[in-house]
Amino acid sequence: MKRGAILYGLVLLIGVIFVVRLFYLQVLDNPYQISPIDNASVKRVYDYPERGYIFDRNGKLLVANEQSYDLMIIPSEVKPLDTIEFCNLLNIDKTKFLKQFKKAENYSRRLPSVFIPQVSKDDYAYLQEKMYKYKGFYIQKRAIRNYPLKTAANVVGYISEVNEKKIKESNYYQQGELIGFQGVEKTYENYLRGVKGVKRIQKDRFNKEIGSYKNGKFDTLATPGKDVTLTLDAILQQYGDQLMNGKRGGIVAIEPATGEILALVTAPTYDPNLMVGRIRSKNSVRLFGDTINRPMYDRGLQAQYPPGSPFKIINSLIALQENVIDENITFSCQQGYRYGNRKMGCHSHSSPVNLNFGIYTSCNSYFANTYRRIIEKYDRPRDGMNTWNKHVESFGLGNFLGYDLPVGSKGLIPDADYYDKWYPAKNWTATYTLSNAIGQGEVITTPIQLANMTAAIANRGFYYTPHIVKDVKGESIDKKFVSKHVTTIDKKYFEPIIEGLYDVFEHPDGTAHSSRVEGIEICGKTGTAENYTKINGVRTKLTDHSIFIAFAPKDNPKIAIAVFVENGYWGSRWAGPIATLMIEKYLSGDTNREYLEKRILNGSLQEEYDNQINSLNYRAEGKN
Repeated sequence: MKRGAILYGLVLLIGVIFVVRLFYLQVLDNPYQISPIDNASVKRVYDYPERGYIFDRNGKLLVANEQSYDLMIIPSEVKPLDTIEFCNLLNIDKTKFLKQFKKAENYSRRLPSVFIPQVSKDDYAYLQEKMYKYKGFYIQKRAIRNYPLKTAANVVGYISEVNEKKIKESNYYQQGELIGFQGVEKTYENYLRGVKGVKRIQKDRFNKEIGSYKNGKFDTLATPGKDVTLTLDAILQQYGDQLMNGKRGGIVAIEPATGEILALVTAPTYDPNLMVGRIRSKNSVRLFGDTINRPMYDRGLQAQYPPGSPFKIINSLIALQENVIDENITFSCQQGYRYGNRKMGCHSHSSPVNLNFGIYTSCNSYFANTYRRIIEKYDRPRDGMNTWNKHVESFGLGNFLGYDLPVGSKGLIPDADYYDKWYPAKNWTATYTLSNAIGQGEVITTPIQLANMTAAIANRGFYYTPHIVKDVKGESIDKKFVSKHVTTIDKKYFEPIIEGLYDVFEHPDGTAHSSRVEGIEICGKTGTAENYTKINGVRTKLTDHSIFIAFAPKDNPKIAIAVFVENGYWGSRWAGPIATLMIEKYLSGDTNREYLEKRILNGSLQEEYDNQINSLNYRAEGKN
């Protein structure tokens, strides 16, 4: 009797559970009630939100919106029409009409998609009067981008029609809708785009609209996108654009105390308004197709160069940390450093050379000796190389850094395994890799990596991950951007290095003495990177790159900067003046070196680039 009651109760409980679950599935959670996507009697009309605005750190508007109109199509509702008249209205030919119609059908016969995007205001007004004649077509308002300051195209990116791959990956986008491409538009797409609203309209059996589906119970309102504030200083960015006019290269400026990117200049660049509206497609082909100037290539993030002499600073810090030198030890320099039957040349200066003198005169012999001591401190060269590699990478070199922009290059900081592959006998020694001592060799960096390295030096041993977004309205900044990265070098070793960097400007023999700025204590390092390419399998030397790193003020630094000018000869010729003008502009709000500014603004390396292309073509044709 007792067992029977238990069994009866168990059966009753299971029955109740099934009934409750069935009621939930069929009544409370019936997807077909609120998602009539497969129901031909219900039409969806989307209400597109206004995309979030983008501002610079001081509230200047970088990216705004303006009204646009898309001609939409629902293929199943299209009735026979005068195709020639319709094409004339849209200023397209019949081939384009048929192509777009087929594309819409392939996407969906019953769902709306964009037939002609971004119709002009004039065309819209004219079309509105004629649309009653063309069943299955209608006009939908949509916002497109506008760039008031015409700067930072590489930073903000652009929006374009979503591709089929993204449509398949996401259930948010429909064919013809716009999505962020490149830059902040891409990285912060989910915040900027907002949320679409939707209205469901009931149709009768004759396919005639008869009113709102279920009295609008399942309709939703559009939610505007979130405004985004960048770390960028628009005035500094525009000034960098002007200074780099007629040149190729990149400028990256960072606020050391926060890792905020103040300027991210790539040259040549382009007006971001060229990537807006119906002209975008034509301009996109032209800009991406320019394989010589490469305006769509962000040299500040993607271009990889030997770091040249600025890298000597890292080697000196490692040598101090490894206790293989101190600031008083000296090395001889007889216009270079000899090893085996080779010689690493150097500038003409007095000898012997200590740390401070070595930095402000950029003595190759001093740093060749320093590098050898680091590697040869250990019994095996591979142990010395791996120790060196660990120290270098602690400054963020050889890594993508983790910034919030979608493109970049990793660079290269070699380790022992790298050289074991180059020398299978594994018999290499420090002298095999000696070019690393002066930032040539196998070391490869990007401008943003060098700017970040400079920020770490300015901070006396730590940095924050560089980032371009300061604030997203209503959201918290990613924690990784406020997390401190500490290098492997003790803080005490930075002071003698910084004194040397200060003397680069202040000492009469300093390599940047002519670029010093009255009233601003700048610490920096000039650099010249050898530039080679292969022509018909032959390693051929081209004009050197001009490099400069700097930070200011010396104490409590506000800006750290790296400048690369391709084929700019030596560091103090182009990169140094550009860096100090940028620093002066940021810290003082203006510049007081009219002659220097005029020389840089009006100076161009275009003739150098043209001659280089002609020379390369000439040699490639075997006429050398």
